Amino acid sequence: MTTNRVQILIVEDEAVLALDLSDMLEAEGYTVIGPARTGRRALELFEQHPVDLLLCDIHIQGELDGIETARAVLAQRAVPVIYLTALGDKDTLDRALQTTPAAYMTKPATPTGLRAAIELALHTFARQLPVPAVLPAAAPAERESLSRESILQLDDHVFIKYNHQFVRIPLCDILLLEADNTYTTLVTPTRKYALRLTLTAMLERLQFPQLVRVHRSHAVNIQRVESFSETEATVAGQLVPLGRQYKEAFLQHFQFR
Repeated sequence: MTTNRVQILIVEDEAVLALDLSDMLEAEGYTVIGPARTGRRALELFEQHPVDLLLCDIHIQGELDGIETARAVLAQRAVPVIYLTALGDKDTLDRALQTTPAAYMTKPATPTGLRAAIELALHTFARQLPVPAVLPAAAPAERESLSRESILQLDDHVFIKYNHQFVRIPLCDILLLEADNTYTTLVTPTRKYALRLTLTAMLERLQFPQLVRVHRSHAVNIQRVESFSETEATVAGQLVPLGRQYKEAFLQHFQFR
């Protein structure tokens, strides 16, 4: 089953602590992978699941400690790493820093500290989508909105802040964008997300060529268009107005045979 929640792999060999971490993360709306008690098990789970973040105790049982486990994970695919440890000696910290972790926490973790570390890790790791250097007429308002709303991109997914957490949305799942003044609603097959951004700013932030503007207040995923006429298009059963000034650019996405 697919999910748009951020998926976090826990590597922790103490069962009680692993359960506490799982409960905290699930209460915050994250999907927990594992927990893995050993580095080898962590690598297996990492290969089997689309992990977004690694939460790893440094001192774990087995042939690989937490730092070696993180290094092996990062050799497969780059993800943000948050280390947990009950010890804070300099040698351990120096070894951990060689893997460029996103955060470093002492145990026991608290919900507030964990939430902050995860948000910081995602902000630090994900590529912040570019803000246009030159904005159209409503530049001051849009710049203010851009500073408030975070859209993070990782490969072909974006992370959008929703209910105090970041949710992952595949770009191809975006059906359409619908603007209402300074708010734009991003519509997917399962949910709608309202962001305090104008449609122009939203398109600039997403940088997804399949999103095509068809009206002053609408953009559609051209791959999800089911039908269209002179005045409107249908996307996932929803009628969207097709403005005269946008029609030519819209039609250019089709090959005439």
